[in-house]
Amino acid sequence: MKLDLTRFFQACNPSKTLAISKPEDRQYYIDFSQVRGAKIIEELGRTITRLSPETPTCQLFTGHIGCGKSTELLRLKAELEQQDFHVVYFESSQSLDMADVDVTDILLAIAREVSQSLEAIKINIKPGYFQKLFQEVKDLLLTPIELSEVKLSAGIAEITTKTKDSPKLRGQLRQYLEPRTNGILESINQELLKPAREKLKAQGKKGLVVIVDNLDRVDNSVKPSGYYQPEYLFVERGDQLNQLNCHVIYTIPLVLVFSNALGRLTNRFGVDPKVLPMVPVQLRDAADSERGMTLLKQMIMVRAFPGVSWEQSQNLINLVFANPDSLARICRVSGGHLRNLLMLLFRCLQREDPPISAECVEGVIKQRRNELSLAITADEWELLREVAQDKIFRGHEKYDLLLRSMFVFEYRDEDGSWFDINPILTEAKE
Repeated sequence: MKLDLTRFFQACNPSKTLAISKPEDRQYYIDFSQVRGAKIIEELGRTITRLSPETPTCQLFTGHIGCGKSTELLRLKAELEQQDFHVVYFESSQSLDMADVDVTDILLAIAREVSQSLEAIKINIKPGYFQKLFQEVKDLLLTPIELSEVKLSAGIAEITTKTKDSPKLRGQLRQYLEPRTNGILESINQELLKPAREKLKAQGKKGLVVIVDNLDRVDNSVKPSGYYQPEYLFVERGDQLNQLNCHVIYTIPLVLVFSNALGRLTNRFGVDPKVLPMVPVQLRDAADSERGMTLLKQMIMVRAFPGVSWEQSQNLINLVFANPDSLARICRVSGGHLRNLLMLLFRCLQREDPPISAECVEGVIKQRRNELSLAITADEWELLREVAQDKIFRGHEKYDLLLRSMFVFEYRDEDGSWFDINPILTEAKE
């Protein structure tokens, strides 16, 4: 069997998110739920479809950046749509400045995406509150745009585009909108989401679900209030994000799960955040995780030979790697972090054609290890040695950076969470 190098290279692009609804992407999907320690996506979906289809729910989803959250959320979107829910999925990072986000930014982004999605199926809703708001904002920002006749999504898009790249304009807008947050929320609920749900029901839909992805990427910067941005948005202002009149799933920064704000976060939303852990390459006792490693190997081989079963593709490993042991090696040093694994493979393919030599694999691993090591201080190496030995993570500010920088990974088994350092660092001379 011949390996299609161009297709293989494109399938290994670490920045590409698999959209399960597309047949060409679906063939690359591997279900890791059996080894992640919980069926998180099934729990999110079941809460909506089985437990509370009529009453709005608000759920929180988190995990390391690059561990596969977006792919899983797109799978959830496809499954909910199969069950006749209207699902609005969007990446908040496309329209928000992640270094400077406020609650009104998130609410307006949701209003824009929902109205745009409805307009696509010929449901046009024009909340009176927003028509008035647009006119006032136009005068405030001295913007030349003609807002009187535009659709809701276009009006919000005009405003956010004007302010996204201008901190000064954004500050002016925020100063104006902040005292009106409750009015905006009320309008979104009563003038947009309520009629939207009614019209969707009339079209045979069971409900409206909004999935806000990439909010886990907000910077950990300090807001003027003195709170770090993740805590400010989801804890201090979480009660407003929790009031939307439809099903909502927010991705949140993983650091919140390990902070002393977790109790208040849970109280604000009434639910615990669902955490998508790493795919285990080894178990808590340091023995190899055979099931985890097998699935990671499948993830690579299905990209090389889509449509070929794992039983068959095991005999084709030598077409991808000159030394079959290199497949296990690259999976193991990834730590079960899916984007890291694809990035290592992507770099190998940038250096040479398959079958990839063991020297190439080791060269890429060494390069990545050096890149990570340069950012680690002597104190952090000491903390990493503690994590490697104890397999526990202390909810302390010093440890937060290790988590955000992906120096430490979280895994789950039947006994709960355990932690280990990124395996690529274990061979560092430090």
